[in-house]
Amino acid sequence: MNPPSCEEFCKGYKEFKEHETRDAMYKVATFLISSFWGKPSDMTDGLGVLLLTWNQAFYRYGIFNFNKLEKCITDNLQKIENFSNRDILSLSNSDEENIKDLFNKFLEALQIDSDKKVKKSSVSVAKALHLLASEFFPLWDQKIAKAYECYYNKNPAERYFSFCKITKDIADKVKDCDEVKDYIIQSGKTLVKLIDEYNYSKYTQGWI
Repeated sequence: MNPPSCEEFCKGYKEFKEHETRDAMYKVATFLISSFWGKPSDMTDGLGVLLLTWNQAFYRYGIFNFNKLEKCITDNLQKIENFSNRDILSLSNSDEENIKDLFNKFLEALQIDSDKKVKKSSVSVAKALHLLASEFFPLWDQKIAKAYECYYNKNPAERYFSFCKITKDIADKVKDCDEVKDYIIQSGKTLVKLIDEYNYSKYTQGWI
């Protein structure tokens, strides 16, 4: 699949802005993570409350384990911090093992026990990783993943790395568009977030 043109890309995030006028939860999320950075317990509280809101359809079937998430963040804080200081354009094949390892650890930490069955959410993992490194890790959902042939029903960590590479290709195509650069300055959002808004508008909601 070819990356979108600048015109189509801008149409996507403009439609998102029109329909999601405040984007309140994302603003709260980024503020909390920034404020609590380096304090795993507080970072866990912020992520946990927001994931319970954003992904309530998943977590209503089981208990969110704050202790497991805190341990995951604590054990991987240095790796998380390294990614938080980078943007998606710096992605290389040498990052594959670290990204897959981090994805799998968060997949375990964010799982729930539902009717004595373990359930895992690749969507929750992407949301958590994005909040922790918003210029590097992309967001996805089922429709977006399927659209890019990265559906996560099998080998989700491998699929996520493939999706990261696709996101990098999109970022590389649109990063020099003047309108995009101006909107990033105006909105304070990252390029990765705008790519998610484009994907959400096109594949999740069908607004474009």
